[in-house]
Amino acid sequence: MISISSAQIDAWIAALIFPLARVLAFIAAVPLWSTSVVPQRTRLILGIAITLAIVPILPPMPAVQPATMAGLWIMLQQMLVGIGMGFAARIVFSAFDLAGEFMGFQMGLGFATFYDPLRGSQTPVVAEFMSLMALLLLLSMNGHLLYFATLAQSFVAIPVSATPLAAGSWINLVNLGGHIFSAGLLISLPIVVAMMITNLALAVLTRAAPQLNIFALGFPMTLMGGFFVLAIGLSYMAEPIQEVFEMALEAMLGFAVVR
Repeated sequence: MISISSAQIDAWIAALIFPLARVLAFIAAVPLWSTSVVPQRTRLILGIAITLAIVPILPPMPAVQPATMAGLWIMLQQMLVGIGMGFAARIVFSAFDLAGEFMGFQMGLGFATFYDPLRGSQTPVVAEFMSLMALLLLLSMNGHLLYFATLAQSFVAIPVSATPLAAGSWINLVNLGGHIFSAGLLISLPIVVAMMITNLALAVLTRAAPQLNIFALGFPMTLMGGFFVLAIGLSYMAEPIQEVFEMALEAMLGFAVVR
């Protein structure tokens, strides 16, 4: 006769529920899956499927009953780790939005907005274009699979335990804001420089021929020049965009500081 003790049942539940808490929190915060167009049921099914796939290769879980205060504390820690990892990826990913806003402002399209169904809000047109292009590049480079691989690796780098994350972990997330501005400016730098040169040329032209209407002439020139430089520079953006993705993968594991 097969007998199963309550300790074995608690161990089986702990082996599933603790990783599931981190995986679901990660899916709720990471780009692509955290958008409103992905149903919550789909996220739940995806989280359960990922957890069942990685559970056999994970390190041993703490011998703690999940229904106790200690088990709930560990579950809360795993949720914070998952949210922190997803938020780190989201912070770095927002560099493309910032680059698009820089480009649109220099091209004279800062006022043009577009409804983003993924976020449910109005976003600048160029920023929306850069965000969608980065998302398509992420999928084409199997970046979503790299996210899952990094998530599975996090159980080794950041073991499941009752030890809380140090305050430096959240400071690291704040420091990622500096990388947003530097990466966004680096991606938009060709168009920003080209638009500065165009504006200087228009200023010299207006000074030489004051009878020209700078408002009627400057807007179409900066607009056409911006789109021309953007079309040429798209083929050179793959490498810096890939570096931003690599920065996001490093930040997912590098933000956590365990006491």
